[in-house]
Amino acid sequence: MQWLNNKWIATGASIWIQWSCGASYTFSIYSSVLKSTQGYDQSTLDTVSVFKDIGANAGILSGLLYSAVTPYNDARGASISSENSKWKSLGGPWVVHATGAIQCFVGFMFIWAAVAGLIDRPPVAVMCFFTWLGSNGQTFLNTTNVVTSLRNFHDYSGTIVGIMKGFLGLSGAILIQLYDTYCNGDPTTYLLMLAVFPTFICLLFMCLVRIYAVNNGDDKKHLNRFSLVTMIIVAYLMFIIILQNILTFPSWARIFTSTILLVFLATPFGISIRAQWEESERFPETLSSERNSLTNTPELETSSKFSAIEDPLEYYELPSGEGQIASSGDKLFPYEEDMNLLQAMRTVDFWLLFIAMVSGLGSGLATINNMSQIGQSLGYNTIEINNLVSLWSMWNFLGRFGGGYVSDYIMHTRGWPRPLFMAITLSIMVLGHIVIACGFPGNLYLGPVLVGISYGANWSLMPTITSEIFGVKHMGTIFNTIAAASPLGSYILSVRVVGYIYDKEANNEDNTCFGTRCFMLSFFILAAVACVASFVGMALYFRTRRFYKLVVLRRLQHSSR
Repeated sequence: MQWLNNKWIATGASIWIQWSCGASYTFSIYSSVLKSTQGYDQSTLDTVSVFKDIGANAGILSGLLYSAVTPYNDARGASISSENSKWKSLGGPWVVHATGAIQCFVGFMFIWAAVAGLIDRPPVAVMCFFTWLGSNGQTFLNTTNVVTSLRNFHDYSGTIVGIMKGFLGLSGAILIQLYDTYCNGDPTTYLLMLAVFPTFICLLFMCLVRIYAVNNGDDKKHLNRFSLVTMIIVAYLMFIIILQNILTFPSWARIFTSTILLVFLATPFGISIRAQWEESERFPETLSSERNSLTNTPELETSSKFSAIEDPLEYYELPSGEGQIASSGDKLFPYEEDMNLLQAMRTVDFWLLFIAMVSGLGSGLATINNMSQIGQSLGYNTIEINNLVSLWSMWNFLGRFGGGYVSDYIMHTRGWPRPLFMAITLSIMVLGHIVIACGFPGNLYLGPVLVGISYGANWSLMPTITSEIFGVKHMGTIFNTIAAASPLGSYILSVRVVGYIYDKEANNEDNTCFGTRCFMLSFFILAAVACVASFVGMALYFRTRRFYKLVVLRRLQHSSR
């Protein structure tokens, strides 16, 4: 079936896997039943949530596996060895997808069995392990979809990463709609759904996600169609959530609205078919080229940052004996070679990006992990808390999508480096934490908006910045290593700050706390930490601003060809 073998169908399949695998963003839905059935206090629950965060964000293994099983040309366009090509042709992105699906099934199936009472109450360490295992499956799926899509659409890296990361962020709201419709408000049944549903979707579509080398010049037009559909889905979900706050939906209404949602989610495949048909009409050789790309090493555009510059040494001087170039500010960047993980870790820019993510993403995760308890302490009911989690997913999505799309637009039209955009979004997160800390009526309808948008934007900006500074070849490993900063920051801020202060303020009899005092100090601390992240982002901007001028120039020259 030739019509299935193209990068547009691969994009549609990746979108479906992305929106189905974001179970880590719905922890608040089942955290209460996990806490009550296992007899946890808040600090213990936060410890379990940190292992969830480690699993969902520390994807070094997925990056290494992706690099091992997926063929790639070097930065100069040279083909890999025939032996390596034959070995890698046996694998491909589907291997990474299958690994993630198995982990997701085993991890969440164990948690469901423990909560349902099918097995004896496991030790906390065992629960932490299976929570990590189930959530870690997400990194294998996410890494495969993001890196494969970025290789297929390298000229629009911000836009495609924003779409992929956006649907991952949106998955929380989608899964909660399915939970309300088919689980009848039972968190235990929802855990079973998390074990089965994402695994089924992944196994169904994983063989369609492949790397293709064809670029016919209309990528932006079709990507804009994907972007339009995502915005329609967000608007629809927003409308449904507002109605759920006003009205009580009977079962038939929930089924009807969920069916419409699934129809909208099927639209990307319609766009994929249309894009392939239009390209096959305009470029008859496309089908032949894409079929060849399945068996041959993809001839990807060189990822050398200076391939479009006739004389890069006009801007930089090459240190003797080094494969890199340095600016007057003593900045190091790749020169005709993609960096591997160890080379990247020897640069200042890697650690600036890592520190910014520890502070920024860590404080964002601390917010979503404690959303349920924050809502309870301020008097929000269960329906309102579930809707707040859904709204968080949509703000998260808008941040992820907007962070990629808007940063692409601004960088191409204004020449603004992405690290500057990252610093701006982190400063918005500071304001969001302050709003939550104040605890005024309705604050959770404003504060999480600011935090969610900023948090999501940085999940799009960080992988894109990583690919631009360190290259695409080992991007999966490098950006997943930087992503490990998120659970590290979450552990420090969720367990050692938020959980500790909450337990100090809680009633010792039932370990609950009510009032603004429960989280006020914690979120002022989170605001200070996010402020530090914003300053670090500015430091990265000043170090890379000249480099990004060359990136913009290269892309302008490439688009004019």
